[in-house]
Amino acid sequence: MRRRTLLLVAASALIGGCIFESYPTHPVVVSTPANFDRSWDAAVGAAQDVGVQLTLVDRTAGNITGTKGGAAVRIELRQLVDNSVQVKFSAPDSTETNPKLGDLWLNAYHKRMGR
Repeated sequence: MRRRTLLLVAASALIGGCIFESYPTHPVVVSTPANFDRSWDAAVGAAQDVGVQLTLVDRTAGNITGTKGGAAVRIELRQLVDNSVQVKFSAPDSTETNPKLGDLWLNAYHKRMGR
């Protein structure tokens, strides 16, 4: 069932022009042609939407950190050479399930990006 959900998310991403990859410490990665400013604002806003208490918001370095339910949250944004923006979300110790914190954040991020 989890694999089916992952495949559905991946297929939806391709339709929306995003690429999602899964890493053990970075469960959500989004590459999008949107500009850095818009992606940054969406990432910060999405974190707040899902209840992440922000502790560091460093736009210059592209790093956002915070906590939710005692779990550390890290969001990184990088401008890539092809002018796309890579956004990584990580909350490896989050105990939220069905949906997971990464999924909640991703949905909020897409909503803020107008997708």
